[in-house]
Amino acid sequence: MSKEINFLVIESKNGNQKAQLKLYDLHCNAMFAISCRYLKNDEEAKDAMQDGFLKAFLNLENYADDTNFSSWLKVIIINTCIDFLKKKKLETISLETYPLEISNDDDWNFSSKISKQQIIEAIEKLDLKYQLVVKLFLMEGYDHQEISEILQIPVKTSRTHLRRAKLALRNLLKVAKYGT
Repeated sequence: MSKEINFLVIESKNGNQKAQLKLYDLHCNAMFAISCRYLKNDEEAKDAMQDGFLKAFLNLENYADDTNFSSWLKVIIINTCIDFLKKKKLETISLETYPLEISNDDDWNFSSKISKQQIIEAIEKLDLKYQLVVKLFLMEGYDHQEISEILQIPVKTSRTHLRRAKLALRNLLKVAKYGT
């Protein structure tokens, strides 16, 4: 962590509002971009980001100085977005009893004729429970254990959602590629 961030965090813990504002200014653009990945409406994304910052500042005593502040804040922002989605009646279904196929999570190769924008648009068409797992896995880089903790679902459910999302994406992108 940079010395400046470290200093600002210590000052923020001591109630220095100017330090909190500086931390906000340094991180707001990145955290807004993260919020927009989960919430399609810019106003909802701004609200979730603001709530996330508020939670972070109110819980600075829980921040461990040896961790990366940006990563710590990112988890809070993502959890705030997920809480917002849950309030909108997102239901995650436990798939503990379903037979599972373990797939290669690293195999996300798509045709070079398909643009990044088409892939992002296809992700947005997935069921919300699949969108969340794909975004956390691909865009945020979390593993299944971390995803299960964030979404409060079993690891097997995370794997299953990711596998089903991958299949659905391939089908959606076939339509985009061939128009069928």
